[in-house]
Amino acid sequence: MTTSSSPAENPAVETTDVVVIGGGPAGATVSTIIAQHGHKVQLFERERFPRFHIGESLIPETYWVLKRLNMLDKMKGSHFVKKFSVQFVTDKGRLSEPFYFHDNKPHECSQTWQVLRSEFDLMMLRNAAEHGVQVHEGVRVLDVLFEGTRAVGVKVEDENGQQREVRAKVVVDASGQSSLLLGKLGLRVWDNDLKKAAVWSYWENAYRDTGRDEGATHVMQTEGKKGWFWYIPLHNNIVSIGVVAEHSYLFQNRASKDLQDIYNEEVARCPGLQPRLTNAKQVAPMRAAKEYTYRSTQVAGDGWALVGDAFGFLDPLYSSGVLLALRSGSVCGDAVAEGLSKGDTSAAQLGKWGPDFITGMNRMKRLVCEYYDGFSFGRFVKKHPNLKGHLTDLLIGDLFDDKVDDVIEPMNEIRAEMAAAAAAKATAAAQ
Repeated sequence: MTTSSSPAENPAVETTDVVVIGGGPAGATVSTIIAQHGHKVQLFERERFPRFHIGESLIPETYWVLKRLNMLDKMKGSHFVKKFSVQFVTDKGRLSEPFYFHDNKPHECSQTWQVLRSEFDLMMLRNAAEHGVQVHEGVRVLDVLFEGTRAVGVKVEDENGQQREVRAKVVVDASGQSSLLLGKLGLRVWDNDLKKAAVWSYWENAYRDTGRDEGATHVMQTEGKKGWFWYIPLHNNIVSIGVVAEHSYLFQNRASKDLQDIYNEEVARCPGLQPRLTNAKQVAPMRAAKEYTYRSTQVAGDGWALVGDAFGFLDPLYSSGVLLALRSGSVCGDAVAEGLSKGDTSAAQLGKWGPDFITGMNRMKRLVCEYYDGFSFGRFVKKHPNLKGHLTDLLIGDLFDDKVDDVIEPMNEIRAEMAAAAAAKATAAAQ
């Protein structure tokens, strides 16, 4: 562990209550919550905002954290596209019945947004500063400083190469997938069930639905259910369109390794997508993310905690990324503030939110895995119409209420039926 000098030994060492590493949604949230509780927070972001980031589709349960952060009026006054539903498209191009969030929960929280992350993240970071967070952009955290197993601060470097130490009672790592503490402490565990990858770009003048369907996220399967496309309408006549599939499928045994060629091949295999691109023009270079589902073995230790993608990243199928960032930032912020107030910054105190959060994350992971295993929303709703509400609850991100577990046993039944049908089909083919 890297150690540091104490303020008594070096009067030039800065001190604060909390250091937050990273200025994305998780970092902006946790820092704002802690500042709202009256504690001093310094946030260090290595880039200068606005900056590009993927993950543009919000789901309704973000509403409650945005409300706590005093972000709702900013969102309502923005030009972000309003999102009221999600719709699934089969590998044959057939559309499912839309899942309208408001029909299930008639409250304004059921309308959310499709955001350009460069703009949304900047709004969140500025909001943190408005709440008293001392925000430093263009400052890189080089290391988290420890005394024994307790985090006690950070070493930072500004854009001029000047380095300094900042001592803190708590360090919260919200630095995303490149999380400093995940690597330093060896906490990252890759998910063997979800070895997926994504390739995406942006299109102008792609087809847009109208009315309350205008901002709908579409999840479109490719032929043979080898993968799926997200279709997310943004403002300024831009649509985010990306394909997700097994890492090995996307990048191995291809005639070309070029991302554009891979993308074009998958577009050609997506009947639900092709008609929407008739008058469209691709207006951005290709981007890719590979083998990105993982989780930390801990949410916190003595003097430190992980939030957002620094704790874990889940397959983007149901657009849960920003929700998990905001939720973890919110509950972690409360735990940190409570710990500071009572002089307890132990792992148990800083990580007390972990079990409930992980339970919710696991519920979303189960829904993701069911989809990849052939789960049919149409079949489920037809057989269990009384549970469509619980299924919609999961899709809107209501992951932290035990009532949604009522869908688990029916899912198991349908899985067993599918397995039996597949076995019967295989037996018949062998005869």
